[in-house]
Amino acid sequence: MMKHKVYVKRQRQGLGDKTVMSQCRRVIKATLQEEGVEVPCEVSVLVTDDPGIQEINAEHRQMDKPTDVLSFPNFVFEPGAFHVSPEQLDPDGFLHLGDIAISAERAAAQAAEYGHHVGREVAYLITHATLHLLGYDHETEADKAPMRAREEYILDSLGLNR
Repeated sequence: MMKHKVYVKRQRQGLGDKTVMSQCRRVIKATLQEEGVEVPCEVSVLVTDDPGIQEINAEHRQMDKPTDVLSFPNFVFEPGAFHVSPEQLDPDGFLHLGDIAISAERAAAQAAEYGHHVGREVAYLITHATLHLLGYDHETEADKAPMRAREEYILDSLGLNR
């Protein structure tokens, strides 16, 4: 298995328990593996709350409202066609794919709304965000179907199906 680095930071104490934080690491690594990423990658995750993600959303997307998860890719990739040049790697040989921000508060609310465990919701959101870092999108129906199929496949492989 490829050695990937996943850094998870809480915006403040009390946001996201250790289960949420370890779930982020596990799901990102599984998503990279399922997507056939054979370059050591780094991903940073910020666990925040609704006001925290609203601030990030307003600053970076000019949308002054909370959301569940945001992705900030450092590179542009074609979905399912992950190609990296040596210049993209840091001196230690890692590719910093990008950053993710997730609202633990929103994930808990959505889990309750959809009737499943918060761990499953966090896994879905982190899978979704990681696929964005790898070039997937859902702006059009043509883009949405392959992304949704990959999300479900990855979650199934983790035993987190609906």
